[in-house]
Amino acid sequence: MMNKFKKCTFCGHRWQSRKDFLEDATTEMIGYQVNFDNLHLGLFLFNHLVCGTTLAIPAGVFQDLYNGPVYSERLLDTEQCPGYCVHENQLDPCPAKCECVYVREIMQTVRNWQKNV
Repeated sequence: MMNKFKKCTFCGHRWQSRKDFLEDATTEMIGYQVNFDNLHLGLFLFNHLVCGTTLAIPAGVFQDLYNGPVYSERLLDTEQCPGYCVHENQLDPCPAKCECVYVREIMQTVRNWQKNV
């Protein structure tokens, strides 16, 4: 059987490609679990609205959706950091010029992806 982009761990639904997954009106981004050791291994969390399960996909899978600046300094626990990354359900863009900001920008792209109705 061909390898698919993602399979729902509960109902078994399969998405052929990342594009299919992002365009599916039955998927909704609900969170982000940061991995400060390797930002690409942080997890974007999605609900599959058909069956109610939560799916996790490494942030690195979406890395190519961002082409802006990547900062080298982490601003966590500084005055410039609003602490969004440590709150799993906080999906807003971050104003800090921090190494984590590109992941938050990718989140905005994913959240605003045009869904098929």
